[in-house]
Amino acid sequence: MSLSTLDTNKVTYFDLNNQVNIPLNGSIQLQKDDEALAAFIAENVQPNTKSFSSLADRVSYMLTNDFWDAKTIEQYDFTFIERLFKFLADANFQFKSFMAAYKFYAQYALKTNDGDWYLESYTDRVAINALFYAAGDEKLALQLADEMVHQRYQPATPSFLNAGRSRRGELVSCFILQSTDDMNSIGRTINSALQLSKIGGGVGINLSNLREAGSTIKGIANAASGVVPVMKLLEDSFSYSNQMGQRNGAGVAYLSIFHPDIMEFFATKKENADEKIRVKTLSLGITVPDKFYDLIRWNADMFLFSPYDVEREYGQPFNYVDITAEYDNMVANENIRKKKVRARDIENEISKLQQESGYPYIINIDTVNRANPIAGKVISSNLCSEILQVQRPSTINNRQEYTILGTDVSCNLGSTNIVNLMETPDFEQSVTAMVKALTFVSNSSQLDIVPSVQNGNNELHAIGLGAMGLHAFFAKNQMMYGDAEALDFTNAYFLMLNYYTLKASNQIAIERGESFVGFADSDYASGSYFDKYVEQDWQPKTAKVQAIFAKHHFPDQADWAALKASIMEHGIYNAYRMAIAPTGSISYINDATASLQPIVNRIEERQEKKIGKIYYPAPYLSNETLPYYQSAYDIDMRRVVDVYATAQQHIDQGMAMTFFMRATLPADLYEWKIGHTNKMTTRDLNILRLYAYNKGVKSIYYVRTYTDDMEEFGVNECESCSI
Repeated sequence: MSLSTLDTNKVTYFDLNNQVNIPLNGSIQLQKDDEALAAFIAENVQPNTKSFSSLADRVSYMLTNDFWDAKTIEQYDFTFIERLFKFLADANFQFKSFMAAYKFYAQYALKTNDGDWYLESYTDRVAINALFYAAGDEKLALQLADEMVHQRYQPATPSFLNAGRSRRGELVSCFILQSTDDMNSIGRTINSALQLSKIGGGVGINLSNLREAGSTIKGIANAASGVVPVMKLLEDSFSYSNQMGQRNGAGVAYLSIFHPDIMEFFATKKENADEKIRVKTLSLGITVPDKFYDLIRWNADMFLFSPYDVEREYGQPFNYVDITAEYDNMVANENIRKKKVRARDIENEISKLQQESGYPYIINIDTVNRANPIAGKVISSNLCSEILQVQRPSTINNRQEYTILGTDVSCNLGSTNIVNLMETPDFEQSVTAMVKALTFVSNSSQLDIVPSVQNGNNELHAIGLGAMGLHAFFAKNQMMYGDAEALDFTNAYFLMLNYYTLKASNQIAIERGESFVGFADSDYASGSYFDKYVEQDWQPKTAKVQAIFAKHHFPDQADWAALKASIMEHGIYNAYRMAIAPTGSISYINDATASLQPIVNRIEERQEKKIGKIYYPAPYLSNETLPYYQSAYDIDMRRVVDVYATAQQHIDQGMAMTFFMRATLPADLYEWKIGHTNKMTTRDLNILRLYAYNKGVKSIYYVRTYTDDMEEFGVNECESCSI
């Protein structure tokens, strides 16, 4: 028997798994998932895994047949490789759910070229990842193997999938580009989108510098076509360049809310949009300065400014002008063409579109730049709204060559599993190994096909260590999502992660004698970044959280002062270290709840291609944890904002925060609904976005709506740059 001849109608694991969703005597049949897992291993995995007489035979086969990268293996003495595999075998790794095992073998395990046999177990994939990231360092390889087999650390999907493979794609998760206001730059941006979509994940592209539709070109009035045709070109590019059919090409276009084409930009996602302008697969995001919120508050008129005129007057692209600071001057400047709208009309248009489609993503750009510790300006984000790094514009000549090479962004992602990392015997050692692994991804990425991205990566060595399983941790420890203990834990956990990633990056800088380009002009070099940690006591406040952290060294003010001194003297290697990406299939393999968000269902229903429905019980679900697993759709979204805002104060980049709304809202969930319709309205989303802004949240990812027909829409199943 082989995978190609496996008769899925005769296996038992799908039926067993489906029984999880059928209550018996009023109880969830959780044991059926354990039975489904055992049946899957016995009926699917064991009979269809290619066996070898020894590890030497296995490695020889994988190298000879071009499955594993010979350079990765040749960095080590074979006796060490044997020791590493024995260490992993002794760990006795076991999947905890049917979904975890199914997802791994369906998406991550290497198979023979004909697809008939599995060539890797989970520990095999962990081993080759550890060997790859450690680059010949035996001690680091063992540490990384330890972190991954105990599921404290999870590389992002493209990294975990491709590490150590001979025939592999890139390890990078996603990218951020910008276009300036000329045809050469637009053409180069489209080419870059094609190239990056081919090798990696999603691509975020900021179009705010492009002149609006109807603008003048070389003295010819009404000649410019605006941003929408460029969006259509980008959408077609992503559809064409889809990594040889392995993953869907995906991208997001960002536009400033003060761009004159903003209403046309929104119209591309409307249900009744003309096919000439409608974009179906391209995501939409907007950058929103503080001034917009001021205008809403005052119920004032709002002026939208011609990017071409602004660049001519200020001598820099529209993206780089501080609209909040310059707004009144721009309004008064007769040389800048402008369009007048009502600010609240724009606000309501955003909410209507979010109700219809889940878009646009919101980047509170002034909030981002106030918190940004690196010299320069953040102007945009990625496909999932969590990567926020400085960029510099490039200049392109008529031969499509860079006459001024700017910097764009590549995203190197990985995630901590919160429940498991809290059980580590050495928090610092665990995080240090993770930072080193991510740094290796940055250093080894070959991105010369887009020189601006390569330049940004070479200068900043930026990484993004995130987290998943927060709701699972709350439930396991009997905390309600967003309560005082939950916020206390969130604060403590991300402070620890911030401290130890900084310490690890400082150590890399000491070892290599090198910091990221621009360190001398950063808040790290001046020491101002550390003031809040040195001047304030951040120790956990609640008894439960104090007990949880008792076994770890929680940094105090003296620790922060010492780290501040070391960083000011020696620097840090990574300009950016942390980002909370959404977690997709990899969270199932880790038996973790997704990212920092609350669960949607205690028993999640997934529609798998060619298979049908698979059911996934929330991690650690039991009679004891059941009350703490409240659906996101029944939680006040202000509690979600509170959790994310608490984490955000320790995270140098951003977080992919999703709003979960019911079309008919639960009674008394929001006090402003009392005495009014219980249907979700634009006002509800307006209030929640403003609450998030006032709490200091940098970005809002998706708005997911659960309809009265029990359907979800506005759901982004992003496998391109999710972890």
